[in-house]
Amino acid sequence: MKPVLIMGCGYVGERVGHRMAHEGRRVIAVARSIDRVEALKAMGFEAIRADLDTGEGLDELPLAGCLVLHSAPPPNEGRVDPRTARFIELCRRQPPEKIVYISTTGVYGDQGGAQVDDLTEPSPMTDRGHRRLDAEKRLSQLMAEAGIPVVVLRAPGIYGPFRLPLARIRAGEPVICPEDSGPGNRIHADDLATLCAAALDHGPEGQTYNVGDSDHRSMTDFVYAVADAADLPRPPCVSMAEAEKVLSPGMMSFLRESRVVVAGRSLVDLGVDLQYPRMEAGIRASLKVEQGDDTLDDSEITPYHISRRHTPG
Repeated sequence: MKPVLIMGCGYVGERVGHRMAHEGRRVIAVARSIDRVEALKAMGFEAIRADLDTGEGLDELPLAGCLVLHSAPPPNEGRVDPRTARFIELCRRQPPEKIVYISTTGVYGDQGGAQVDDLTEPSPMTDRGHRRLDAEKRLSQLMAEAGIPVVVLRAPGIYGPFRLPLARIRAGEPVICPEDSGPGNRIHADDLATLCAAALDHGPEGQTYNVGDSDHRSMTDFVYAVADAADLPRPPCVSMAEAEKVLSPGMMSFLRESRVVVAGRSLVDLGVDLQYPRMEAGIRASLKVEQGDDTLDDSEITPYHISRRHTPG
C-alpha cells in the first residue's frame, strides 16, 4: 500500500491519519510547530516538522510516491496562497502519487440562498475565498503540467468534538434571529475524514467535489441544537441589522454569504455513506467525546476513536 503524507496535519488530518494507519498504511504527519509535532508523535504518528512559509524542512519530506493530503491552510492575508505555491515546488522535485486538497465552499461567495453544485462557477467575495481558489488553480496547473493526479474537496463549516460553539452559548453571544438566518452548510469532521480517505484511495483525478451533509438548516438552528443537546439556555437572537453592531466583522462576513451546497456527487463517486447526515446525531456524538463518554454506539465508533482510546496520556 502506498504511504500517506498529511501536509498540515490538524483537526481533520489526524482523523485521516488514524484511519489510514488502521488500514496498515505508513502515515507521515507534517506540522509547522514543534509542539504540534510532539503532540502527533504522542498520538502514534511518524511526525516531521516542516514550514511552508520559510521552506524549512521541506526537502526532508519523503513526498515522492506518497498519497498526499494537503490540508495546510493559506496565510491569513492576501488573495494568493504562497504556501501552496511552495508545496507545488516541492511536488515538482519529488512527485507524489496523488494529491487531495481540502478547499472551501467559500469559493462560491454569496449566491443569494441558491443551490451550488460542483459545476457552479466560483465567485469568491472574501480574500479568504480568493486564497483557496488560488490554491485550487495552482494545483490544477500542476496536474496539467506534471501529470500528478489532484482531487479537490470543497468543504463547508466543520464541526465535531471540541469544535462546538459551547463557549459562545455559555457567554450568551447572540445569534441571528431564525427569520433572518439563511441556509447552513456543514460537515462532521469524521465524515470529512472518511471522504478524504476515500479520495486518496480511489478518487478520480481532476475532479472537484463539494462535500457536506444533507442538512441545510441555518447556523442559528445549529447553535440552538447544540444548546439543547448540552442542556444550556438558547442564546438571544438579533436581527441582521442589529448584528452589524454586536458581531465580529469575521462573523458578519460569513453570515453575508448565503448558499445551499449540493454535495451528493461526492458520495456517489467516492462510495461514502455519511455517518452524520443530520446535525443532531453529529452533535450528540461530539458531546459524548468531549465528556469522555465511552458509551458510543457501534455506529458512532471510528478508527479515530479506537486509536485515541489507546493514546498515551
